[in-house]
Order: sequence, then structure tokens, then C-alpha cells
Amino acid sequence: MLIAIDHGNKQMKTVNCPPFVSGLAESSTKPFGSNILMYRDRYYTLSNQRIPYKRDKTEDDRFFILTLFGIAQELQAKGIYGEMPQRIRLAVGLPPAHYGAQHQAFIRYFSDRGVVKFNYRGKNHAVYIEDVRCYPQAYAAAVTMMDRLVESPKVLIVDIGGFTADYLMMRSGRADLAVCDSLENGVIVLYNQIRTKANSEFDILLDETDIDSILGGKSGIYAPEVSALVERMAQGFVNDLTNGLRERMLDLSSGRVVFVGGGAVLLRRQIENSGKVRNALFVEDVSANAKGYEFLYRMETAGR
Repeated sequence: MLIAIDHGNKQMKTVNCPPFVSGLAESSTKPFGSNILMYRDRYYTLSNQRIPYKRDKTEDDRFFILTLFGIAQELQAKGIYGEMPQRIRLAVGLPPAHYGAQHQAFIRYFSDRGVVKFNYRGKNHAVYIEDVRCYPQAYAAAVTMMDRLVESPKVLIVDIGGFTADYLMMRSGRADLAVCDSLENGVIVLYNQIRTKANSEFDILLDETDIDSILGGKSGIYAPEVSALVERMAQGFVNDLTNGLRERMLDLSSGRVVFVGGGAVLLRRQIENSGKVRNALFVEDVSANAKGYEFLYRMETAGR
């Protein structure tokens, strides 16, 4: 069974199930609730408090545990569970700037673990990860919309994620990998800037869901000056991002620019209000990278 997972610093995404925050709570005793995963006599629940940014996700087992949550959700969505080991082919990805240095270690991180047994939501599972392939983010998202891009002479893909904003140039439907990189300028950076400023100016402690609510248009429950601060800083953040791309000789006012990722969806109004992007296309599907990993895996292994 092929399962593709996008290991975001903010959210984990699979192809068929809703995304969930990249956060874990661990306990030696069974906690309250039903959304519980037990692995190696430890109990894990998902948390809205995400794991602090990790450039190298292989430093500990937390992203492996999050992967088990993603695998379990995909299996149970198909009605698959039980003691019989399921053979899993895993498609994953990394930001373009990290891909060359880290993709082999990321593949090893999931490999050679034998049969992994765990319990999720009261049902037993056993999986054997028999193959792992890793692909660059942004490029993966681009292949899911190739039919819309092939006629355009120049398309810039901008994937705004949790900690990175990845970009890739497409020319007449072909990836120009010489113009493909990552900026450490994702929405987590914006969250930290806003939280610090709000605490300093208004003595208020905002969490990331508060900021998401304000940027999502649900600002009525917050003081007007707090909402105004969030909106202003978000606009400044987007302006800095577009200026950073411009410094890399990427002109957002010519050709088509395709924005993907949860950060792009969150900041759509600010991107449109920046006046820097003339022909923008927004991909609302935050699972675009995961779907791209799945597509690339099938293409790569089609001749086997």
C-alpha cells in the first residue's frame, strides 16, 4: 500500500485524511480520550502545540510517531487494521534547500525498522515499511497541476509552509531546477514576530490559533488594535517575502505565480493586496505536496 505524507513543521498532511498539527503529547499512562496511539508501551496524543522547528526531523522519534498517526489514519479510512503486517511504501519530501543534504538520512529514518506494531483508537496495527522515496517540496506540488502549467512559458511555484517558503521555476511545463530553493520565511516566523510584538505592546499572549483566526477573518472576538497589529504585520511579512524573491531576480509581476501550501492560503489577502503579483493562482488544497509525492512515486516505479 502506497502512503504519501507531507511532514510539515506546522501540519502533517496525507492524501485522503484531514491535516493535523505536528504536535505530540506523550504519557506512560493511558490519557483520556479516543484519539490515542500506543507504541512501545507509551501513549501518544496529538497536540495543538506543535513541535519546535527542527531543521533535521530525524533527531528523535517524534516525527516517526507522527508518521504512524498518518499511516493509521490512512489505513483506518480504508477499513484496514489487525495483526497481519501491512506492507507500506512510503513517499515523503523535504524543502528544496535541505533535499540534497538530508534526503538520504530521511529515507534511512523510516527504513529497516522491521514490523512496527502499534494501537490506534483501540485497534491494533502492524506495518512493514518496505520502501521509502523522498522528493523535493514545491516540485511535488507542481506536478499535480502540470496540465494547467504546460502552456505557460514561465511559471513560478511558491510554497509557503511552516518554516520555509520554497520556490521552483517551471518553463513550458518543465522544472528548471537551477531556480529552486528555500527561504526560511514560513508562517512560523510570522507567528513568533506577532506574538512578541503583541506581548510587548498590549501585554497579551496570542497563540497560533488566535493569529490564524484573525487572518482568517474571525477578528470580532479580539480587541481592534490587536487585530490591526496582526493584519499589519502579516502584510509586512508578505511584502518582505516578495522583496526577498525579487532580490533573487524572481519577478512576480511577469509570468504566472502559483501559490501553494497552508501559509499561502492563510495569507492570500495579503498576497493579493501586496501589488507585487500580477497573475496569481492559489491552490487551496493543502495536501498538494503529499499528492505530488504519491504521483512521483508511481511514475518512478511504473517500470518495475
